Amino acid sequence: MPEQQPETHQAADSAAPPHRYTARLANAIEAKWQARWAERGTFRTPNPKGDLSDRFDERAAGKAKLFVLDMFPYPSGAGLHVGHPLGYIATDIFARFKRMTGHNVLHAMGYDAFGLPAEQFAVQTGQHPRVTTEQNIANMRAQLSRLGLGHDDRRSVATTDVPFYRWTQWIFLRLYHAWFDEDLGKARPIDELVAEFESGQRFPEGAANPERKAWKELDAGARADLLNERRLAYVAEAPVNWCPALGTVLANEEVTADGKSERGAHPVYKRPLKQWMMRITAYTERLLDDLALVDWPEPVKMMQRNWIGRSVGALVDFACETTAGEARAIRVFTTRPDTLFGATYMVLAPEHPLVDELVAGAWPAGAKNAWKGAGQKSLGAPAGGFATPADAVGAYRRFAEQKSDVERQAETKTKTGVFTGAFAINPVTGEPVPVFIADYVLMGYGTGAIMAVPAHDERDHEFAEQFGLPIVEVVRPVGETATEGCFSGDGVACNSSREGLTLDGRTTAEAKQAIIRWLEEQGVGRSTVTYKLRDWLFSRQRYWGEPFPIVYDDDGRPHALPERMLPVTLPELDDFRPEASDDPDAPPRPPLARAAEWATVELDLGDGKKRYRRETNTMPQWAGSCWYYLRYLDPTNESAFVDPEVERYWMAPQGEGASARAGGVDLYVGGVEHAVLHLLYARFWHKVLYDLGLVSSPEPFAKLFNQGYIQAFAYTDERGVYVNAEEVVEREGQWLHDGKPVRRDYGKMGKSLKNAVAPDEVCRDYGADTLRLYEMYLGPLDQSKPWSTTGIVGQQRFLQKVWRNLIDEETGDLRISDAPADDETRRVLHKTIAGVRDDMNALRCNTAIAKLIELNNHLTQVAAREGAVSREAAEALVLMLAPMAPHLAEEAWERLGHGETITYEAFPEADAALLVEETLEIPVQVMGKVRGRISVPANADAKTMEDLALADERIQGLIEGKTVRKVIVVPGKMVNIVAN
Repeated sequence: MPEQQPETHQAADSAAPPHRYTARLANAIEAKWQARWAERGTFRTPNPKGDLSDRFDERAAGKAKLFVLDMFPYPSGAGLHVGHPLGYIATDIFARFKRMTGHNVLHAMGYDAFGLPAEQFAVQTGQHPRVTTEQNIANMRAQLSRLGLGHDDRRSVATTDVPFYRWTQWIFLRLYHAWFDEDLGKARPIDELVAEFESGQRFPEGAANPERKAWKELDAGARADLLNERRLAYVAEAPVNWCPALGTVLANEEVTADGKSERGAHPVYKRPLKQWMMRITAYTERLLDDLALVDWPEPVKMMQRNWIGRSVGALVDFACETTAGEARAIRVFTTRPDTLFGATYMVLAPEHPLVDELVAGAWPAGAKNAWKGAGQKSLGAPAGGFATPADAVGAYRRFAEQKSDVERQAETKTKTGVFTGAFAINPVTGEPVPVFIADYVLMGYGTGAIMAVPAHDERDHEFAEQFGLPIVEVVRPVGETATEGCFSGDGVACNSSREGLTLDGRTTAEAKQAIIRWLEEQGVGRSTVTYKLRDWLFSRQRYWGEPFPIVYDDDGRPHALPERMLPVTLPELDDFRPEASDDPDAPPRPPLARAAEWATVELDLGDGKKRYRRETNTMPQWAGSCWYYLRYLDPTNESAFVDPEVERYWMAPQGEGASARAGGVDLYVGGVEHAVLHLLYARFWHKVLYDLGLVSSPEPFAKLFNQGYIQAFAYTDERGVYVNAEEVVEREGQWLHDGKPVRRDYGKMGKSLKNAVAPDEVCRDYGADTLRLYEMYLGPLDQSKPWSTTGIVGQQRFLQKVWRNLIDEETGDLRISDAPADDETRRVLHKTIAGVRDDMNALRCNTAIAKLIELNNHLTQVAAREGAVSREAAEALVLMLAPMAPHLAEEAWERLGHGETITYEAFPEADAALLVEETLEIPVQVMGKVRGRISVPANADAKTMEDLALADERIQGLIEGKTVRKVIVVPGKMVNIVAN
């Protein structure tokens, strides 16, 4: 909608008194101070040692440190809209406030600059992603600078900077050269494991040593494979979302619910590919337990717990036989082993490795047509089903691989699946149960196989009813003799007995303990804990990412490059596209594979020169964002990713309490959208570095604060297409665009919704300080709030009133008196100081601003009465305003006669004596109803309050002619007179 336009402001500016705080004057003041801050390095925070230690003794010695951090932004080509800086302004205000309260504050801003958008733009235009990225960073830096954010410019980093990603590669090598010692519950260098193998202290168990040979008997290849099984960074064949049309693997978040690529809507297939993985699952318990150490919003902690998905239950083996006559076991994990007697069939994920060994050559007697695929149109089965189990399984696998994990788990009454032709033996009943494959079971969760208990699981129940499978009740609600439908709660076991094992009559908890004991005694199961979390897939078939410091030998085994060969830089390419294909079976060929001279290299890795093949995948965008905050500490260090003493100064645990034990960043502010993956991955990397003695805190982020969002109206036409919000007008209760009605919705602000408002324009039309105040004044920081450009005028007027109380609008002279403030002003001032201090410490900027508005209104009355404001009150107001409106405050501070920046001036302290109210207004009740109010001394006793109440003329009139029976006094609160 068209609101107040720049021309209007400019016209108003030209007609205003020459020294009024207009947008034009605000812009001039802001440009002046931003240039001066940059010239003087005002926000450059000293380290205790190293290149950035200049002025440490002057600025930081004896001060408490404070590390304030913003979520790592991606430098988009669209630039910022006014919603983006909400958190940045809040952290800037907090950091400025803490500098004024005597803290050495580290506050920096960097850029999470690798990513798919720049690569897509390169594919479309041929412009190198680095050119695009650096242009976007320059634009974003200018926008952030325009807001007056007090970042240490020397500490800014971008993940795409070679000096930065050199250390990303170095950290990757730390994970590659480490393993998780379950006995100690921590990571250790892989060399220590090798030493234990060599000494015989530890036996080299593993899939790469099936003959259980001693370490010295293994050849180099087997040793390498054994170590790969234990490394925290390792190569494994994993099912991935393969999009041949795009020529790349996609993350789950990049695949739509209907199994298409988010970009281009191309088919996506599940394919097993060799990929780099991170063994984050080794840290599941610590990632869960250490949430107790951090001061985070409880919903964020819960999201992390749910993502990790800890489940306590049992592993149970169902014996089966392959088509070759070999004995096998289908292992399932269940949280309800007490329902084993009700397991009437099994379901494997279509990708389960046992499926190929179990598929029968012909349908066994009794196999129903529905089991053979009959009626499942999506499989293309004949009317009576497929001719053989192999045909059915093959068709079903082709059907399932075209669906995403999200789509496979979607709740639907219509289930699909086919019988493998094989049976397994239920270990408690001894009965054979048919083995199916179905897409609702995923290989990535549990063991990729389930025992189906249709009486007590809704999905199993729907599947059993559709395919005509037995449903056996084995749990009933307490006190009931029968249950209709599917009962999935806890209750009492029934129909659950066999020789040597009786669960009937036991509660669910008792039955679980009994069945687990029996399973362990029989050797067919055991108690265990499992997790939904899976190891982190760390490869991307892209160009614009960190190259792996890995090469492969002729046998395809990976070798880490020595540190002296870092960084491995990206080669120059003209074509940034992955090799696309219409063939779903086409192997991935990343863009880096085109750089033939780069991809094949001759190196001496310690055993003479040999030819190697470089890893042509790149790391995911998450890599740099896992540790960027650590590089802020020591960004110019070329010999270490961070100096240990510098790291300890900023990150080591200090003080008492849970968050103090966590150490790390003191305050991390960002949106809740980062609640799981970014924070979880960063915690994992940090814990590995902690185990290896490279950082001093067990957690990276001690306190987390989630800001809300700036929201705005968006408008869609009759086609559902968004139209430019600025072009919409309201007329007679209707919203119109080009004269046609449009629909108005309320929600996020963004370029795609065509309702984004650029901060540059707002700064131009109102000033950056006004924008800062308005965004903070909209409401509590942790809540979402509406944007209205018309509403910003209120904060502009507040700053104009502040300016007018200090500066004569006609002459530009100070309107300041050196006379002491009057008693009332002093009480109002110190009450404001106390309230603003409390609010600032708690990130309640909106209420802090409200208190400053009240104070300024009081000073306006003083100025009107006395012609000037006392210096005492004026300077305190400017100091309190400095964190929120720093440009105006700097200018006013200078005009008040101060030669140094206000940045490091002491924030005002409230005089406790002036916070005590001298008098109180007390309600007076007559027969329980308030009939008047009286002023009493704040320390008045009950007798004094009673006398003052009875002496009040209004009260005397009310009780005249009556007898006072009793006077009830609550000191400092109220007086109640009982009279009749």
